[in-house]
Amino acid sequence: MKVKKLRWWVIALIALATIINYIDRQSMNVLWPAISADIYPDKTPDERKEIFAFISVVFVFSYAIGQALFGKIFDWVGTRMGFVLSIGIWSLATAAHAMARGIVTFSIFRAILGVAEAGNWPGATKGNAEWFPIRERALAQGIFNSGAAIGGIISIPLIAFLTVFMSWQAIFILVGLVGLLWLIPWIILVKAPPKDHPWITDEEREYILTGQRTSQSAASGDDDDGYNPSTKEMLSRKQSWGVIIASACIDPIWWLFIFWIPIYLFEVYGMDVKTIGIYGWVPYVGAMLGAWASGLLAQNRLKAGWTVDRTRKMIITLGCLLMLPALLAMANPGAPVNAVLLMALILFGFQVAINNVQTLPSDLFGGKSVGTLAGFSGMAAKFGAAALTSLVPWLTSGGNYTPAFVLGASLAVTAMLSVWILIPKVEPLSPKS
Repeated sequence: MKVKKLRWWVIALIALATIINYIDRQSMNVLWPAISADIYPDKTPDERKEIFAFISVVFVFSYAIGQALFGKIFDWVGTRMGFVLSIGIWSLATAAHAMARGIVTFSIFRAILGVAEAGNWPGATKGNAEWFPIRERALAQGIFNSGAAIGGIISIPLIAFLTVFMSWQAIFILVGLVGLLWLIPWIILVKAPPKDHPWITDEEREYILTGQRTSQSAASGDDDDGYNPSTKEMLSRKQSWGVIIASACIDPIWWLFIFWIPIYLFEVYGMDVKTIGIYGWVPYVGAMLGAWASGLLAQNRLKAGWTVDRTRKMIITLGCLLMLPALLAMANPGAPVNAVLLMALILFGFQVAINNVQTLPSDLFGGKSVGTLAGFSGMAAKFGAAALTSLVPWLTSGGNYTPAFVLGASLAVTAMLSVWILIPKVEPLSPKS
C-alpha cells in the first residue's frame, strides 16, 4: 500500500497531538476559579493567585527539564517511539489531576504532565526535519504550531461548556483519555522515517531526501546527514546560543497569556468561568492565523529566491515588531473586547516569529542533532517562562498588569537582537576545524 503526500498526514497527526497538548494543559487554567473555590474557600483572591502561580511554576520548571530530556530521548529512540512515550505519559498525568486535593498533589501531577508534554516540541521539530525538505519546513512548523492555537481556541469554551454538565474532576479524566486514543493512528501510520517507510511513494521519498541535503553535500554528492556535533561542541557555537537566547526571551510572552488569560479576565473584568469561555478563545485565533501566515510567508519568500538567512531573520523581526505596540497598549485596553483583540495581535506576532525561531536548529545542524538543540532551547524557554510566571503575582499586585506587559515588550526586542547578533548567517554549520 502506498499513501500519497504521506508527510502531510504525519504533520497533521503532530498538529492534532499539539491541539490535545493544549487542551490538557489549559484545562487547569480555565477550571482554576472553580477548583480554588472548591479546595480553598477561605483564601483571598490574591492568595489563590499565588497558589496558582506556584503550581504553574512547578509545571514550567518540569516542562523545561522535559524539553532537554525528551530532546535526547527523541534523538535516541526516534520520532515514532518518542511521541508514544510523551503523549502516553502526559495523558495519564492529565487524568490523574482528578485525584488532586491540594497544592502538593496538584504540583506532583503538574510536574509529571510538564515533563511529558515537553516532548511534543523537540519531537515535532525532529519530525519536521525528518519528513520535510528545507523549503517546506517553516510551513510544516506553522501547521503544527497552529495546533497550539487551535487547542487554545477549543479548550477555553469547551472546558467552560463541560462545567455545566461535569465536575472538574470528570473533565480531567475525559481530556486525558483523548490523548490515549491519538496513539492508535500514530502507531499505525508512522512506521519508520521516510527513507525506510513502506507506504511512502518513491517520488515523495526522493523529493524529501533531495530537499534535505545541504548545499555542501549536494555539491560533493555526499548524502550524509549534515553536521552532528557533540553536545559540548554544539554549545560552543554562538549560533546555538542565538537560538537558545531567542527562545528563552520570546517564549515567556506566550506563557504569560497561556497561564493568565483566564485569571486576567477574572481579576480585571470580574468574569466567571462561563463568561471567560465567551471571551478567552479570541486571542488564540490570532495565534492560529499567525502560525499559518508565518509558514506561508516563509515558503513564498524561499520560492521567490530569498536565502534561508534573509527569510528567517526578516520574518522573526516582523513578528517581534508586531508584538511591541500591542503589548504596550495592553497597559490600558479599555473594554474587554479591546483587550482580547490586542492579545490576538500579540499572539499573531508571537507565532510569526516563533515558527522561524523553531526551525533554526534544523537550518544549522544535521538531523541527529536537531532534537538536542531544540531540547536545550526549549528548556531555556521554559526557564524564562517560569521566571516570568513567578513574578506575575508581584508584578500584577492589585490587578495592575502593566509592568508584566512592559517586561514582555522588552523580551521581544531581546529575542530579535539575539538572532541578528549571534547568528551572522543562517546556514548549515561545519566543524570548526
